[in-house]
Amino acid sequence: MKKAPSVILWAVAFALVESAVVEYLRALYYPLQEGGFRFPILTFEQLEFMGYDHVRRLAIEFARELATLVMLVTIGIAAGSNRRESWAHFMIAFGVWDIFYYLWLKLLIDWPPGLLTWDLLFLIPLPWVAPVLAPLIVSVALIVCGLTVLFFEARQRPLVASWRDWFVLVLGGLTVIVSFCEDYQNIMNGGVPNPFNWKLFFTGFLVSAGGFVLVLLRQRRLNGRVI
Repeated sequence: MKKAPSVILWAVAFALVESAVVEYLRALYYPLQEGGFRFPILTFEQLEFMGYDHVRRLAIEFARELATLVMLVTIGIAAGSNRRESWAHFMIAFGVWDIFYYLWLKLLIDWPPGLLTWDLLFLIPLPWVAPVLAPLIVSVALIVCGLTVLFFEARQRPLVASWRDWFVLVLGGLTVIVSFCEDYQNIMNGGVPNPFNWKLFFTGFLVSAGGFVLVLLRQRRLNGRVI
């Protein structure tokens, strides 16, 4: 738990860097749109027509997103003294980074106008799109789970997940990702997002949340009391 404040501060600062880059990109490619961005996004064909530099910039954006993941993973590894703590710090860093990314954008360019505003979340390997509320829900859950893991670690009573637990957690997470990506063809073709599949999103979210709760309940049975 001692390193959590430093990880949180790092994530807040990193979110500012991320939001600043996005502000620059929006000013460059969506200068006339409200808040600097709204759908439809530019298609690959449109970027090709605009010239090689714009296609190259798209490749740079892919690399930047991969670097973002690497940085979030490595801060978790650096902060954790074992795998559980590394995962916990990664979840905390990811959740805080994502939440403050939107807070910084709101401060910098007054965007998004609301929690149900659509956003382009990620480009790898396909475009991820969803109302802002969806990734914020995931981020809050990640922070809660990460802090919970660290809580048990600090008391020398670690939460141990079996391969079955990991299967449930990963299955739920992948389902959430599918809910973000299922409209990718429409988005890549320059369309506006279809209604978000909240049912699929919450199905995946509850599967992962349920898997984590089961790990907590097992820990309670092993210790014979509530901590």
